[in-house]
Amino acid sequence: MSISDHLPEHIRELTEQYAGETVAIRRHLHQYPELSFEEHETASFICERLDESGIPYQSGVAGTGVIAEVQGQADGSAGARKTRGATVPGAGKVVALRADIDALPIQEPEGLPFCSQRPGVMHACGHDIHSAALLGAGRILQSVREQFAGTVRLLFQPAEERIPGGALGMIQAGALRNPPVNSVIGEHVNPDLPVGQVAFHSGFFMASVDDVFITVRGRGGHAAKPHQNIDPVIMSAHLLTSLQQIVSRSADPLVPSVLSFGRVIADGAHNVIPNEVRLEGTFRTTDDAWRYEAHDQIRRIASSTVASMGGEADVEIRVGYPSVMNEPGLTERLRSSAVEYLGQEQVVDISPAMWAEDFAYYGREAPACFYNLGVGTPGVDNAPVHSPSFKAEEGCIALASGLLSYLALTELS
Repeated sequence: MSISDHLPEHIRELTEQYAGETVAIRRHLHQYPELSFEEHETASFICERLDESGIPYQSGVAGTGVIAEVQGQADGSAGARKTRGATVPGAGKVVALRADIDALPIQEPEGLPFCSQRPGVMHACGHDIHSAALLGAGRILQSVREQFAGTVRLLFQPAEERIPGGALGMIQAGALRNPPVNSVIGEHVNPDLPVGQVAFHSGFFMASVDDVFITVRGRGGHAAKPHQNIDPVIMSAHLLTSLQQIVSRSADPLVPSVLSFGRVIADGAHNVIPNEVRLEGTFRTTDDAWRYEAHDQIRRIASSTVASMGGEADVEIRVGYPSVMNEPGLTERLRSSAVEYLGQEQVVDISPAMWAEDFAYYGREAPACFYNLGVGTPGVDNAPVHSPSFKAEEGCIALASGLLSYLALTELS
């Protein structure tokens, strides 16, 4: 190993030393969540913690993002590239660690002593854990900076939960440049995994996502005289069924695809047929060529189905995140490092899923790996993310901060 053989144990000791503070950071973030592109107090809090650790940073990136850097000082000076005439492993390299900082528009039920103090807003996707773990990792790395060369860049990214997301803005603001990063590493909580475990998958890991909005227009009126109306409710019912043919009959069965509609707004009454109906859904797949072909089919089927019944359909497709691809070489190296740090039994494989993440954009610019962090309570039916009942075992936070630190250092070396 290029880094010190004692470094893993040193990281574990520091992780334990800082564990209480890292948990306290998570609890504060959980109590004061903020929605996408509104994370002003969250960003200020992150900057305060970075100041306490002596880590330099740039705030206001892509609106509310923060970029910090821990500079290795392997030979006693920041940015040094040689010692005793030899190149220091990691010198000149940059590894980026990313955490998202936004919350969801969900009302958290009472129960936790640190539950959300903001009505209708909750960290129901674990971004408070991601951010706390990254702050913990930053403090650990700052404490051992004389033991490594190179740079670890900390990306506190806004607005993962809302298209167009914050990753693109961070990238456009130079998050991966000056100097360019060699790799990007991110994690996401997974309540289906017990606390203590992490999971990796090489190659395709998460789907692309696009938001679909369809307005079906007809002519409303009294429900007792449907023959005098052009009923957008009935047209929408036919349309919802017809659109499912895109996945069941047009998609290659070997290419995963999902078209789901979760919101149908027919704002009439029990005896009133409305003038229009609003349909809102999501389309996800793993193949970019098929992705845009499916968009065309959604538009064509919506137009023809509704027109055949005397109405009109307006279709808006908001192109979202591309699919997440974990670079195989990086993923296998990180998996091996995780085994070194956690033990073989705590590192598992995981299958791809149709979730979506704007972490995908980082992988379009540099080798990237996105892995899962177990936060579930063993033997319990753990609530999923994006649920008001979502909870996480707090033992995951210290583990995550230590693991992020170790993965960054082994990747530098």
